[in-house]
Amino acid sequence: MKMQDQREIKAAREVVFAAILDPEVLKDCIPGASEVTGSVSEGYNAVVTQKVGPVKATFKGQVQMSDIVENEAITITGEGKGGAAGFAKGGAVVTLEEIAPELTRLSYDVEAKVGGKLAQLGSRIIDGFAKKMADQFFSNLQDGLEGPSEEEADEDAPKKGWFKRLTGKS
Repeated sequence: MKMQDQREIKAAREVVFAAILDPEVLKDCIPGASEVTGSVSEGYNAVVTQKVGPVKATFKGQVQMSDIVENEAITITGEGKGGAAGFAKGGAVVTLEEIAPELTRLSYDVEAKVGGKLAQLGSRIIDGFAKKMADQFFSNLQDGLEGPSEEEADEDAPKKGWFKRLTGKS
């Protein structure tokens, strides 16, 4: 299954790029991630728990970053095994384009495959789940980088924008 989309993120391109490479940011952006460790050069190990239809599984896998063009593009590939539930693997080509000094267009092309019990759920369920996961990942990244909107800026709103503080760049 393949999908593509883009988002306009209110942050400088180098801040968005640094966030994508940070394991703590990845942990907070990947839905269901309980652990992400490693580095860009060696790759990351991740533990992610997800429920797809009636199948709930904890996936342990690896994520690799390649074809890195600093502040412009990166290819993210990963695969995980969920025991009896099966496996998932896929990748995303992410490109960043500066639209304005504090505005970046992030575009992504994603391809994903599943096997085992997960594959038996049918393509409609799997395709919908994969799209939801990709959308949620990039929404989490966008929310973390942009900080609160005016209506969310009250004290009860979740704290956003901490990725910028993490990287030390605004």
